[in-house]
Amino acid sequence: MTQHVPNHLDHCYRGENPVRTLGHLFRPDRGKLLLAAAIFVVKHSPIWLLPLITATVLDVVVQHGSLGDLWQATGVLLFILVINYPLHQWYVRLLGGSIRRMGTALRSALCRRLQHLSIGYHARVHASVLQTKVVRDVESVEHMVQQSADLGLGALVTLTGGLVVIGIRTPEFLPVFLIVVPAAGFLVMRLRGHLRSHNEDFRREVEQFSSQVGEMTTLIPITRAHGLERAALGRVDGSLRQVFAAGLRLDVMNGRFNSAAWVTLNILGVLCLTGSALVAYHGWLPVTPGDVVMLSSFFTVLTGSVTTLLGLAPVISKGLESVRSAGEVLQAPDLESNEGKAPVERVTGRIDFEQVGFAYDDAAPAVEGFSLTARPGETIALVGASGAGKSTVLNLLIGFIRPTSGRILLDGVDMSTLDLRSYRRFLSVVPQESILFEGSIRDNVTYGLSDIDERTLQQALRDANALEFVERLPDGLDTVVGQRGARLSGGQKQRLAIARALIRDPRVLVLDEATSALDNRSEALVQEALARLVHGRTVFVVAHRLSTIQGADRIVVMANGTVRESGTHDELLARGGAYAELQPAAARG
Repeated sequence: MTQHVPNHLDHCYRGENPVRTLGHLFRPDRGKLLLAAAIFVVKHSPIWLLPLITATVLDVVVQHGSLGDLWQATGVLLFILVINYPLHQWYVRLLGGSIRRMGTALRSALCRRLQHLSIGYHARVHASVLQTKVVRDVESVEHMVQQSADLGLGALVTLTGGLVVIGIRTPEFLPVFLIVVPAAGFLVMRLRGHLRSHNEDFRREVEQFSSQVGEMTTLIPITRAHGLERAALGRVDGSLRQVFAAGLRLDVMNGRFNSAAWVTLNILGVLCLTGSALVAYHGWLPVTPGDVVMLSSFFTVLTGSVTTLLGLAPVISKGLESVRSAGEVLQAPDLESNEGKAPVERVTGRIDFEQVGFAYDDAAPAVEGFSLTARPGETIALVGASGAGKSTVLNLLIGFIRPTSGRILLDGVDMSTLDLRSYRRFLSVVPQESILFEGSIRDNVTYGLSDIDERTLQQALRDANALEFVERLPDGLDTVVGQRGARLSGGQKQRLAIARALIRDPRVLVLDEATSALDNRSEALVQEALARLVHGRTVFVVAHRLSTIQGADRIVVMANGTVRESGTHDELLARGGAYAELQPAAARG
């Protein structure tokens, strides 16, 4: 079920109406929710029936009425108390299951959307902020619905039941009681706007703080190496002070809201008690002593119900703000569009860049008029100073970004017409820093592949020069590498990344500074593995070290997003142009 809801939600969410979004999420469980509400009404009936039964018992005692009325009232009360237990268990199963499914569906919708949003979106929005939306905001939505159902529904049932009993037994007092509900509604409407703005401010401060904590943990090695602990803590402390101030403002507003509601409602309760007692004392209306006790009890119960409803306003406001927060992802337009495009069934490896240009937002073009043809099995090295456009070309090749001008052809077909997800099955990337997740070596190398046998896995590790160190590990292939591969050296992680690429047998390979962070011994092992990896594949490589560049079939020198010159290593050295000028820097790299 949850697999269908996210897609449905993607198309229906518009951001302005979070209640409608919740309705879409709960649509599959509408029947269960209605049944849960009906069960709740029955199981909650002792709360609003007790004052009536108490009044009946008291009148029997004071007026020496029929004992049959006493036993009847007692029997009714005992029955509804006894059936409360099984009904409550049934209610919890129905409501709890619906809320959990809603939370699962919303998290699934967010995760699916994150997978479809462009790399540009992920570059702009910090991962910690997105994690907060998927975990914390959905939890707030679940909490809001749970509280609204348990406390809000209870308060509404009590209010409705109590007003019905008063209207039947002492209709003269019904107008007095009806004043409470409009007064409560006025308070809620008056203060809700302030609560929403404060909740939004607090949420954004927490997201900003989460982002800074994520940066702090990522930078700990650099911070420690340069003795910058005080500076790092200073940045976090500043954000903490802002979170504290926003949270305190929210708490003060909630406190004022709840206190004003409580005082107002209890003043009305005292006035009602005194008034009903005077009416009974002077005999102005046919009000019995039991009615006075009932009215007093009802006012206490109904006051508590209205106070509960008012107290839910901050919870509801926070929950709806969390729905809006999730909506910022669900309605983000920056999607990688693949729907309806032709799937890639086969790749030979010819890549043509035809006058390709790309600019990030309103900045100057990162690549402009870039033309290049890579033949199947050819290795192309991209070199140039920082900012020359090399990484942009690689991102265009992978399909992370689309050209803003020109076009890229894959085996003669415009890539803008292709489903890039199917194209990437034939592509592998070995980045500068290998990205490993906290799992076993086997899981990391075969990530996303379910039909890899042991022999193929070991051959990929052997070709990547990784099998020798894997076999020395305590648990071999089942050794857990730690978060981001923390238990392995840089060279070991890089060799696992090469094994991951090899096992996929890609037709197009991207090497992005794959050896720049390694020592000489590790680099030699990785270079030997790369030599096996690139064989027979179309390869695009970005590197500074001569050992990686000089073996390429063609070297393309870039500057300011354009091609300055291209040729083999020897041809470019003999030409004495831009490439020859880069050699001292490359040799030092």
